[in-house]
Amino acid sequence: MSETHNQKAVELMQEVEYGARNPRAVWQRWLIFGIAVLWSLFQVWAIWLGSLEPERLGPMHLAFAFALAFLAYPSKRGPKDRIPWLDWVLAGLSVAGALYVVVNFYTIVVLQGGVPVPRDVVMGVLTLLTLFIAAVRVVGWALPIIASVLLLYAAMGPAGIIPITPPDVLYLHNGYGLRQIIGQLYLTSEGIWGTPIRVSATFVFLFVLFGALLDRAGAGKYFVDLAYSALGTFRGGPAKAAVVGSLLTGVISGSSIANVVTTGTFTIPLMRRVGYPPEKAGATEVGASTNGQLMPPIMGAAAFIMAEFLQIPYADLILYALIPALLSYIGLLYVVHLEALKLGLKGLPKEELPPFWPTFFSGLHYLIPVAWLMYELIGLRHTPERSALNAMFLLIGLILVQEVWRAWRSGRGPWQGLRTGLIEIINGFETGARNMTSIAIATAAAGIIVGVVTLTGLGFGLTDIVQALSGGNIVIVLILAAIASLILGLGLPTTANYIVMAALVVPVIRDLAQNAGVEIPLVAIHLFVFYFGILADDTPPVGLAAYAAAAIARSNPIKTGIQGFIYDMRTAILPFIFIFNPELLLLNIQSAWHAAGVVATALVGMLAFVAGTQGFLLTRMSWLERLPLIAAAFLLLRPGLTTDLVGFALIALVYLVQRYRLRQTPVQA
Repeated sequence: MSETHNQKAVELMQEVEYGARNPRAVWQRWLIFGIAVLWSLFQVWAIWLGSLEPERLGPMHLAFAFALAFLAYPSKRGPKDRIPWLDWVLAGLSVAGALYVVVNFYTIVVLQGGVPVPRDVVMGVLTLLTLFIAAVRVVGWALPIIASVLLLYAAMGPAGIIPITPPDVLYLHNGYGLRQIIGQLYLTSEGIWGTPIRVSATFVFLFVLFGALLDRAGAGKYFVDLAYSALGTFRGGPAKAAVVGSLLTGVISGSSIANVVTTGTFTIPLMRRVGYPPEKAGATEVGASTNGQLMPPIMGAAAFIMAEFLQIPYADLILYALIPALLSYIGLLYVVHLEALKLGLKGLPKEELPPFWPTFFSGLHYLIPVAWLMYELIGLRHTPERSALNAMFLLIGLILVQEVWRAWRSGRGPWQGLRTGLIEIINGFETGARNMTSIAIATAAAGIIVGVVTLTGLGFGLTDIVQALSGGNIVIVLILAAIASLILGLGLPTTANYIVMAALVVPVIRDLAQNAGVEIPLVAIHLFVFYFGILADDTPPVGLAAYAAAAIARSNPIKTGIQGFIYDMRTAILPFIFIFNPELLLLNIQSAWHAAGVVATALVGMLAFVAGTQGFLLTRMSWLERLPLIAAAFLLLRPGLTTDLVGFALIALVYLVQRYRLRQTPVQA
């Protein structure tokens, strides 16, 4: 029975990540496989040589994604066991539309000066239409609907395609004709070929491919085994192992759903075995897996786009994001510890767990390419694409050596091991490309939104609307932004959610903060919307990570999602904290002692918040005890000696009250 439920979770992950189509015709399966492998080879070749202009690389990147989107992702009512004629036509038209820009690049840029001729307009309309259809298949309806609404807005006005004047607050332009809109979105670098698709075609692809190869090498299972061997015997050990295993898996995977399936297949049944209820077992894995995208060095595709938007080195962004990510995971470890205390749970017997040191040394080589990647990014300050490329070449060599060594030890001969290693590498190339399909389509479609905002100046109108709704109060603005991000996340993948919020909401927060005289670093605003986009992955009723975990746990997906979101409340407060306390992002730090003090007080504040929301410290707490603890958490998470002293005093008060209650009525603590 458990195998059936695990298979349902795997199928859900594969539908979202790889496409649900599995043609019966062998040649069609091989065609999809070949396109995926060829895409990976092309990307490695193009970035290794570095001789292809970004204006050509982006369209070729999208051409491969188009082919996989229509061949591997069926329409809602389309067949899953074959490729119908309409999908062949859509694949051909979409690829032709993307490659048209590549073939005519010189003519468009040099001879026409970027001004569209009638043929360009026809091909642009064709490409946008097929992009909308591909986006519906791959990422759902939300992104195409948002893009359609903004396109209608661009077309409205006395001089536009739709001669209707928008409301005064949004009357920022006179409307644009079809030629102007297509020129902006299809022929310039401010539409679908803008920053999102350019980053997808360079940084993101290589990091996703690196993660896929590392997983094929066996690193995912190694990380889970290592977490179990280290933590399995502790109280609630399987849940703690799930948190650490998902953290380590998050280093190589930017997908919440893939993380749930990779680690949850092992962790959730063991959590249930030691006494966790199904919803809480699934929710623990959901909370751990969604937060995997917060964990450097591979933080999901949106992080690379963020670095490009901010015009900062990716290595700097890793350092800014490190402390909040660690605080979030330590907080989740404390959550599962308190849950184990409340439920009176124990760990697993030591003899049922893999021994730690043999397990640790058995996969130590998996850490070499990750360490090398970090060294290149932070130590040598190489570009993300060069760092990922070099680390990937090292990893490919490691896979070959590993398989030759295994074959030699088992008596199969080194040539058999070399063959096995090459097969694993090719399969990793296919997996990496299939994982990239949704990211490439989402970034291209989100580029429409960025292009329309740039063309129309829509951000100014949104600033006026939000200022009217909030009365200029920056806290209310942030709450509205968080709610908007969570709602958008119900239908958008994290990457698209972040791009939409970065285009529409980040400028609004920045402008209103300046108007209110509040100084907020731009990186803090971008990380704010990034965090809430990730939290949407477990937000009911759509959170797909919760559905995958519920399938394994045999629990109600809505209840699992709600419980997961409750666990993630500790993550939800972090963006508000680092907005007003940039020291958590290691900004404005004066010395190592200063940094240590910031981290220590923030850690105590996080643990206090978790205890307050979970209602348990030494024993169960009443609301009169929980409220001071939550207040102490917020005080400690803000800078200042006075707030720190008051926060520590409140924690000490609650602790002493709990100790007194324990002496009066002894219970197991």
